[in-house]
Amino acid sequence: MATGTVPSSMAAMTGLRTVDRSLGFVKSVDFTRIAYAPEQQRMKPRKRIASVVRNSSKSGSDIVELEPASEGSPLLVPRRKYCESVHKTVRRKTRTVMVGNVALGSEHPIRVQTMTTSDTKDVDKTVEEVMRIADRGADLVRITVQGRKEADSCFEIKNKLVQNNYNIPLVADIHFAPAIALRVAECFDKIRVNPGNFADRRAQFEQLEYTDDEYQKEIEHIEKVFTPLVEKCKQYGRAIRIGTNHGSLSDRIMSYYGDSPRGMVESAFEFARICRKLDFHNFVFSMKASNPVIMVQAYRLLVAEMYAQGWDYPLHLGVTEAGEGEDGRMKSAIGIGTLLQDGLGDTIRVSLTEPPEKEIDPCKRLANLGMQASNLQKGTAPFEEKHRRCFDFQRRTGQLPVQKEGEEVDYRGVLHRDGSVLMPVSLDMLKTPELLYKSLAAKLVVGMPFKDLATVDSILLRELPPLEDAEARLALKRLIDISMGVIVPLSEQLEKPLPNAIVLVNLDELSTGANKLLPRGARLAVTVRGDEPYEVLDIIKNVDNITMLLHDAPLSEEKLSRVHAARRLFEYLEENSLNFPVIHHIQYPKGIHRDDLVITAGSNAGSLLVDGLGDGILLEAPEQDFEFLRNTSFNLLQGCRMRNTKTEYVSCPSCGRTLFDLQDISAEIRSKTSHLPGVSIAIMGCIVNGPGEMADADFGYVGGTPGKIDLYVGKNVLKRGIAMEEATDALIQLIKDHGRWVDPPAEE
Repeated sequence: MATGTVPSSMAAMTGLRTVDRSLGFVKSVDFTRIAYAPEQQRMKPRKRIASVVRNSSKSGSDIVELEPASEGSPLLVPRRKYCESVHKTVRRKTRTVMVGNVALGSEHPIRVQTMTTSDTKDVDKTVEEVMRIADRGADLVRITVQGRKEADSCFEIKNKLVQNNYNIPLVADIHFAPAIALRVAECFDKIRVNPGNFADRRAQFEQLEYTDDEYQKEIEHIEKVFTPLVEKCKQYGRAIRIGTNHGSLSDRIMSYYGDSPRGMVESAFEFARICRKLDFHNFVFSMKASNPVIMVQAYRLLVAEMYAQGWDYPLHLGVTEAGEGEDGRMKSAIGIGTLLQDGLGDTIRVSLTEPPEKEIDPCKRLANLGMQASNLQKGTAPFEEKHRRCFDFQRRTGQLPVQKEGEEVDYRGVLHRDGSVLMPVSLDMLKTPELLYKSLAAKLVVGMPFKDLATVDSILLRELPPLEDAEARLALKRLIDISMGVIVPLSEQLEKPLPNAIVLVNLDELSTGANKLLPRGARLAVTVRGDEPYEVLDIIKNVDNITMLLHDAPLSEEKLSRVHAARRLFEYLEENSLNFPVIHHIQYPKGIHRDDLVITAGSNAGSLLVDGLGDGILLEAPEQDFEFLRNTSFNLLQGCRMRNTKTEYVSCPSCGRTLFDLQDISAEIRSKTSHLPGVSIAIMGCIVNGPGEMADADFGYVGGTPGKIDLYVGKNVLKRGIAMEEATDALIQLIKDHGRWVDPPAEE
């Protein structure tokens, strides 16, 4: 990768767009537009945009170094840290922001919050909902305020809560309504503004062209609209959340930066600069997206920019439109948990298509995980990190198994190119082979197993059946014959050999040469912790037939961080040009709560997979339902945008703007479309967050007006005003019209 520097006088020139993509340093830069992101390359404005947006403030670093986001990428990103430490969880130091009587920031616990779903004009219902949420332990409650009537209701809501001895801070959710924000700032404790639509019109996805002067006039317009709210918040002691949504960036921002994390950050920075210019610092940032990968990248880029500027504002974390049930919890754990592991985040929300009080429990579990990691400073031995791509997704793909001459079976299917699912299997499960095959999600044809779209790739068998148990061994042979890996411990394989099994060994066994007792050519799976001394890890350089590594850093070790140990392992592999596939192997204690299992998997393995580090997952949890573990594993891979094995839903959590019963409609749509892997459907109560929130979705079902639904393909509305009772069938027909429908499989 090319590196270098240029003087600030050259920063606005096109030299940084040349082929060598040299790095630059720029004085007093808030945000640097050096080159178009890949999605921008198809845009061709007549006038070249400025390379640098200069900061009027005096604070901040004098030098901002930049580097390509990835090898050969035209997008330059800050060559700065985005967290306090790469080898342990150290909470990022922030200022304290007061929201009513609740303090946010690094000196305080991670705060949990949710949002009401009732009509804000229904004062009694909203008050009851807030009290129910507060009783569950929320620290903050957000309420949508879309018009004058809702704003007037807010005063009654606040008064009734105080009369009932509830002093929980209230946050007003504002879109498209500066005047309403001014009104409600007189009674609520915090105002959430969306930079994409507070002063800008709703995005029309038009490519706009600006000169520098024209762009500056747009900034001046934002300042004119936003300044009165900032001054009002200063007067009343209120807080502001500058809450960017990936789906509602303005046309102006997207014309410069594309629909990208970089655009999200610049959109927020425009508002933050106004706050700072007015000497107002009681604000927090958020960078929400429905795609956990985009969400993580946006927050990291935001924090990297704040480090470069010397800013210390707290962060609100969340994955928007995460969905319901385990899907929603997993997506939230991947996005929020990844950032908490790096010490980022001061308040969080888990957005679920469920009653708001149901969000509090998983939110607390995530907050506790983050606080424990930072309080203990969980980590591993210090190491230099040079290869992980923190700002863009660039997967490190391990070398998949290849077939070797003379091998009796096909090993190429024991791992999957898009991410592998491995499952532990017990001896008892071998007693009923057909049930075992079904539990592995294999197709059955005359009682014989065959792999399907979401069939487990390999199994781990801690104990082999006796040599005389012909039925159990035949069941294993049939799995091996369909290219499913069967992994067994070295001691078991030596005592009760299973032909063509993959043998599980640890580094101690390799160092003593115990693996040499196996037949020549036996394939190996090697267990590593990731925190071993490098000279111990070096043994894997000289061992033949390693099919995969299982990263297994124990959860039970109080100060060991699985995430940081794994990052250290991947650095070692890259430095030594070792391309073994790595499976994240997590062993849970007995009695673990299901939500803790999901959140731990998302936080510990998902945080690595969103960085492209890893090739699959193996979850072991005694007493947990096998199907639950299998589904959780596939959900994790899909949530990390790796292996797509079922319909993807972008489902909003409901609020006072919602125009239909989201939970009932979501259940109806899921029941009729859940058999469409590779298809993504957005189910949104309204369009306030913008059609861009459906950027990841193929089809959209969106509340248009009361009782009426609009249907989208991508960001484009194709049908408007469909009666609610006809809308689900119309959605299915739309999917059929676009060639994405298949009939559901016949029930066996």
